[in-house]
Amino acid sequence: MNTPHNEWDAYLTQMEQLLALELDEERRAELRVQFSRIAAMAGPLLAFPLDERIEIAGVYKA
Repeated sequence: MNTPHNEWDAYLTQMEQLLALELDEERRAELRVQFSRIAAMAGPLLAFPLDERIEIAGVYKA
């Protein structure tokens, strides 16, 4: 999963507005790195084929 930096920038801008935050460029750059790492880790998991008949996990209810 290779998401371009401009998509991460758009996401960061939206989150700044929603959360009323102000990020400096150093923080934005580090967040881009972290998001890219997370996307790289999630890629193989999201690409794993699942059989249509596999039951979902049960939901815990207290």
